[in-house]
Amino acid sequence: VQLQASGGGLVQAGGSLRLSCAVSGTERSFSVYAAGWLRQAPGKEREFVGSISRGAIQTYYEDFAKGRFTISRDNAKSTVYLQMNNLRPEDTAVYYCAADRGTAQDMKFNPERIDYRGKGTLVTVSS
Repeated sequence: VQLQASGGGLVQAGGSLRLSCAVSGTERSFSVYAAGWLRQAPGKEREFVGSISRGAIQTYYEDFAKGRFTISRDNAKSTVYLQMNNLRPEDTAVYYCAADRGTAQDMKFNPERIDYRGKGTLVTVSS
């Protein structure tokens, strides 16, 4: 399974970015996988950002992402998105997309067990 994230870059505090992640090589249709995003800031451990259920009915977010970040997906394009608004310098990190055969809730509460993770894209927020 390949997950290719894109859309990272340098942005000023208060700005916005939209990350995309194209998923390919799954043994079944992308629509049967939960999907989401993780991030790892310099010198810190990887952490959960948010996840979305297979049919995009449910979303889960870490507290720092609530109200600022929005996850969406397009199953026809096998793509998951992360819209990030009102970015802060502390959001600087490498962002990784992820997919799981379980549920979006599983991804939030057991991120260490996520089945598939892609290569990340760097987001840098300047103050």
